[in-house]
Amino acid sequence: MSIADVKKAAEVKMQKSIEALKTDLAKVRTGRAHIGLLDHVQVEYYGSLVPINTVANVTVIDARALGVQTWEKGMAAKVEKAIRDCDLGLNPSSQGELIRVPMPALTEERRRDLIKVVKGEGEGTKVAVRNLRRDAIATLKEMLKNKECSEDEEHRAQDDIQKLTDRYVAEIDKQLSHKETELMAI
Repeated sequence: MSIADVKKAAEVKMQKSIEALKTDLAKVRTGRAHIGLLDHVQVEYYGSLVPINTVANVTVIDARALGVQTWEKGMAAKVEKAIRDCDLGLNPSSQGELIRVPMPALTEERRRDLIKVVKGEGEGTKVAVRNLRRDAIATLKEMLKNKECSEDEEHRAQDDIQKLTDRYVAEIDKQLSHKETELMAI
């Protein structure tokens, strides 16, 4: 393993941490409707739990409502119950074959609670990125100990990994700031 491999592996893992954060932040509800909101809703389908998008088509009707169209007629009641029981505080209603899911307006208190959740997600991601930095530096020190690189190369690589870490922590802060702004917008 070379120093370049260590740096590349650290960068790839840090990028995956950012992608995971973006996915988690997308699940945090804002006042607007988007189809990703129901991604984690599980529906009972012939005795097993499956994601809602395997039994229904989720669409955005307007800024404040989602539409869920089941592919089997008998599934509508189960899908409606699954949406109602999920932790998003949604109250779906059937309109023939279409299930309409209105987005309730967020209260100031609920917005503040969601910001706390978002900040917690961000802090968890920062810890993950710092752990990746620690692991990469430990690998570099091991390489130095085994005389696979010089002290100067190891020191430069540590500096590069620190710069990488700083860049990804700044990206995390940017994502959090963007989500916070989105949540506070009325």
